[in-house]
Amino acid sequence: MNKITCVEDFRRVARRRVPRMFYDYMDSGSWTESTYRANEADLQALKFRQRVAVDIARRSLRARLLGEDVAMPLALAPTGLTGMQRADGEILAARAAERFGVPFTLSTMSICSIEDVAARTSRPFWFQLYVMRDREFIGRLIDRARAARCSALMVTLDLQVMGQRHKDIKNGLSTPPRPTLANLANLALKPQWCLEMARTPRRAFGNIVGHAKGVADMRSLASWTAEQFDATLNWDDLAWIKERWGGKLVVKGILDTQDARRAVDAGADALVVSNHGGRQLDGAPSSIAALPAIAQAVGDRIEVLMDGGVRSGQDTLRALALGARGVLIGRAFLYALAAYGEAGVLRCLELMANELDVTMAFCGRTRVQDVDRRVLVNPEAAC
Repeated sequence: MNKITCVEDFRRVARRRVPRMFYDYMDSGSWTESTYRANEADLQALKFRQRVAVDIARRSLRARLLGEDVAMPLALAPTGLTGMQRADGEILAARAAERFGVPFTLSTMSICSIEDVAARTSRPFWFQLYVMRDREFIGRLIDRARAARCSALMVTLDLQVMGQRHKDIKNGLSTPPRPTLANLANLALKPQWCLEMARTPRRAFGNIVGHAKGVADMRSLASWTAEQFDATLNWDDLAWIKERWGGKLVVKGILDTQDARRAVDAGADALVVSNHGGRQLDGAPSSIAALPAIAQAVGDRIEVLMDGGVRSGQDTLRALALGARGVLIGRAFLYALAAYGEAGVLRCLELMANELDVTMAFCGRTRVQDVDRRVLVNPEAAC
């Protein structure tokens, strides 16, 4: 990895090493992908105000997220199928996050189970919950997260229906994946990936298979999943979830100030300004465009986090400047994981920390807590 200098380098390597159907699942948005592209483009439009002759000798990136001390104000976002980007991917990413000192969030749709990750890490991690129709299963899932000592529960609210991603349809990504001639030919070109996947027993959705009623294998999982997304999910459901969980609660998928106020009223400890990485409602605003109004409306009553398009420490600084307490990264760490495993994720975090530190210094700041809109030349560009 001595030639890796940024997240984009990891992406190029990942594209070579991961089968097309899984790489495209990671690196795509819904419909025209306009929101997916806007997440990055709108961040890049924000320019920094350089300051000079300021004493910046003693700098610190340390912060607190959900009551936890962290090495920088960043967490690894929940991402589905992480264990298909790299064998045992969730375990490897969680270990890297632990070594660096930032939170890791495990997805409901992970390959490695809650118990797999808990048994192979020593630091509590966050767990992301998709609310399914089978409330009995969801209740047990919450109980399993609590038994595994997860320190926060993140409820994703923007997946009541599934956004259409053209690449997944064209690649035949399904549960289980369809063994088309094109897919088999592509797998033949990824021998390292195939060898690592053959060595691990973790190739199903570990939080669901064997735990949900009637789901014993990947084939039965397909029909179960198709029936389980709950279009009736509403704010009243959070009261039951909060009571069952009893710990720190985060709601994810907020793009509107009215919804942000509802999150506060529901008793959430934090919210994530997010458009699901541009994978759900194409044409929705970028996360950074939605952030300022939400931070202004509720930032004094709830921790406001943001994800979507964050590919560098500079993007992290941009989000902090517009009111975020911290950011979550998804694709950035997935590229690194797919390319180089645990060592790649650790290197990705190191690179982003250095980018954040150096950019903060050029802006005349020494602590991330002191970052505000004044580090930007044009903060209004995000609106």
